[in-house]
Amino acid sequence: MRVFLIAGEVSGDRLGAALMAGLKSLEDVEFHGIGGPMMAEQGLQSLFPMQELSLMGLVEILPKYLPLKRRLKQTVEAVLKIGPDVLITIDSPGFCLRVAKRVKEKSAIRTVHYVAPSVWAWRPERAGAMAEYIDQVLALLPFEPALMQAAGMRCDFVGHPVVADTPPTRGQIAEFKQKYAIGNAPVLLLLPGSRQGEIRRLAPIFGIAIKPVLQRHPDIRVVIATTSTGVGLVKKAVENWHEQPLILAPDKMKNGLYPIEKKSVFHLADWALAASGSVSLELANANTPMLIAYDMNPISRFILSRMLRVDTVTLVNLVSQTRAVPECIGKDCNAENITSELLKLIENTGDQTAAMAKTMQLLGKGGEAPELRAAKAVLEGLKPPA
Repeated sequence: MRVFLIAGEVSGDRLGAALMAGLKSLEDVEFHGIGGPMMAEQGLQSLFPMQELSLMGLVEILPKYLPLKRRLKQTVEAVLKIGPDVLITIDSPGFCLRVAKRVKEKSAIRTVHYVAPSVWAWRPERAGAMAEYIDQVLALLPFEPALMQAAGMRCDFVGHPVVADTPPTRGQIAEFKQKYAIGNAPVLLLLPGSRQGEIRRLAPIFGIAIKPVLQRHPDIRVVIATTSTGVGLVKKAVENWHEQPLILAPDKMKNGLYPIEKKSVFHLADWALAASGSVSLELANANTPMLIAYDMNPISRFILSRMLRVDTVTLVNLVSQTRAVPECIGKDCNAENITSELLKLIENTGDQTAAMAKTMQLLGKGGEAPELRAAKAVLEGLKPPA
């Protein structure tokens, strides 16, 4: 069985790697496509570096339009040449869905899109357009299948991979604290995103915002978790910070150590300030109270703000149907607001616990592993109709 997968983000790489592992446990599979280091560990040789697709925002994409157009053509040609049993595109709809559409125009290759586009948030008409070239959707959120099925696609809720994460051991947490001399100090975890554009925009704001917080609570230790592609930008952003944070990144760690240390800090952190995205689910799984902050290029923000159909962008809030997690989004994503909300969070954490627990339960925690559910759904979809 030949499978062509495309991932364009760190989160997609993680999903792709888990799906590959699930497929390998059920079938003899030959993998092709585009992915990152986690998919490479599962046997994928990427057609080109995944980071070239890691873009967010309308204005941010424009300078990369021609290179992306060339990569789109290259990817479509590779899929058609290989002729896989199934093309699985993972999130990154701006690129992935264009590939799927062109492949479908020229072949009968089955197309599966992993991670339903956020039609519940903006542009609901996308679901109907997708149905013309996407055969099946694998949904991470429990309320998505009804929307996709109504548009004419098969849609399987497979659960979110975060629910399969195992917590760090007490020993691993203790080792982390000892290694970095944290002791019993409270920890504020900063997560300024995985895309370079996000880091450039958010890290400086985060730095200004936490300064008054640290003046009021000087015992707090600040930790930033980032990626191998983002660590350089993070280091540059913190050069002039009064208190130098501990930066965790995989670039100088031995194989296998970074995931353990990242997991440890997620669980030991007392609070987190994070960019919007699936990281809120990782924090919820670790039961870490959070503040979500996010902004984009002003033009992109202006356009998208008028298209949004929901009053929150935080997945914990959406899945739990609460507004337990505070946000500083768009024009509200400034240092003054973030400082104010962080101080509220620190001085009166409130109760995000119930919302986080409900979110994990609704995402499938305690059930069959999401990667296995996803793999079974893909294989089931390949069977001829009864």
